Amino acid sequence: MTATAPGGTSEVRTVPSGAGELAGFGYQQELRRRMGRYASFAAGFSFISVLTTVFQFFALGYSFGGPAFFWTWPAVLAGQLLVAACFAELAARYPIAGAVYQWSTRLSGPAFGWYAGWIMVIGRVVVVGAAALALQAVLPAIWPGFQLVGDDPSPVSASGAANAALLGLALLTLTTVVNVLDNRVLTVVNTIGVTAEIIGVGLIVTLLLTHAEREPSIVLDTGGAGAGALLVGAFTAAYVLIGFESASEMSEETIDPKRTAPRTTFSALTTSGVCGGLLLLGGLLAAPSLVDGRLGTEGLSYVLTSTLGDGMGKILLADVVVAICAATLAIQTSATRMLYSMARDRQLPCSAALSKVPRRTGMPATAAVVVGVLAALLLLLNFLSPEALLAIGTTCIVMVYLAYAMVTGPMLLRRLRGDWPPPPTTDETGRPAFSLGRWGLPVNALALAYGLFMTVNLAWPRAEVYDPTGGHWYFQWFSLLFVGATVALGAAYRLVRRRLG
Repeated sequence: MTATAPGGTSEVRTVPSGAGELAGFGYQQELRRRMGRYASFAAGFSFISVLTTVFQFFALGYSFGGPAFFWTWPAVLAGQLLVAACFAELAARYPIAGAVYQWSTRLSGPAFGWYAGWIMVIGRVVVVGAAALALQAVLPAIWPGFQLVGDDPSPVSASGAANAALLGLALLTLTTVVNVLDNRVLTVVNTIGVTAEIIGVGLIVTLLLTHAEREPSIVLDTGGAGAGALLVGAFTAAYVLIGFESASEMSEETIDPKRTAPRTTFSALTTSGVCGGLLLLGGLLAAPSLVDGRLGTEGLSYVLTSTLGDGMGKILLADVVVAICAATLAIQTSATRMLYSMARDRQLPCSAALSKVPRRTGMPATAAVVVGVLAALLLLLNFLSPEALLAIGTTCIVMVYLAYAMVTGPMLLRRLRGDWPPPPTTDETGRPAFSLGRWGLPVNALALAYGLFMTVNLAWPRAEVYDPTGGHWYFQWFSLLFVGATVALGAAYRLVRRRLG
């Protein structure tokens, strides 16, 4: 663009695409705007990371739902696509870091939006910790030397849970370092991780399908599982198919975000949905046995090494390790941007430090370190009991789903009042921004209903899920206790802040 210099002469100055839009919301361009469409897609796809989460939670879904738990995948995917459609419409109008917090605030009000952001920040920190724990599902299967504690690698055993915490702490150290460097490094690592993951998924699915031991009709076998068991089986898909809005979370670092973020939100979710569904199907078809108990305890790692042999199986598991590292990095980055966005609005303790972005790096380093440290502290729960892994994993999903509903809920109310969507807008190329049009009301209503249903399903205190060995009532009620504590802590902070002026 052409601007007038202070001395009155004309100069040509290049403003990053999207910077003018950001100024319209009252913010300065502090983060480096360098991400193109593939890098934006990588942010969402890395967060979802089907290799990480399917390998981590396949055993859980199968142990409760049997082969028929496969059908929970397309059901959850359909629900999340409804939510993604609402988010895409918001991303086209509010391309700002801290997506859920910013959207909820603008749809409802500062107080409600603050709680949405607060719940999402805490939820994201929990997701970071849960993702780092996924290394335990893979590394000991590659080489027994990665089992640093005890000799039982199962994540639900005492030694496996403790070892998972150690491996997770090491990974969080690495991802935190990357998150304080420069977003060029971050983008390169994410891009490499996503590319490796897509290639890995393709290879794994192809090999599993060519080594099939049974017909696809096996997915109709419930294994005696009833509706309640299938609701628990849906935890696998519910855990995997979140974080697709990370493309919007990175809007302030994306070129032409009003056009790019809505597209990559959908592409990250749909690509992950197809890849994950094929992984589930391939694992069920190629498993040496569906009844020896190993599929419900060791999951896909057992299928790969048993079906493809140690050599090829371990090579593919190494690719899963890359995906886990990229996923943990992407999730931590997303949590950092949420923390930065709220701190920039002076909505958190130590906001000045949390929102500081050094010019040299263009990265909110303090926020990244805080997220890394909090996630690391959460991993210490694994030393207390093996049940902590499932409690941590499920709690983070509950927090995310609740925060999603705190966006789709106010959005639906605005639609019913007739003041959403706002007047049509365009992206930087002059093309109409994404809009649901006449489908907005039914899509939004279904998205909210689905989100609330899944939130209740995930948080329901099932003893057989959260406290199978008995004697740990706090794990059975962990999700509800954690959400309650999060809201109470947030309310206490807001009360103190208001009294202190």
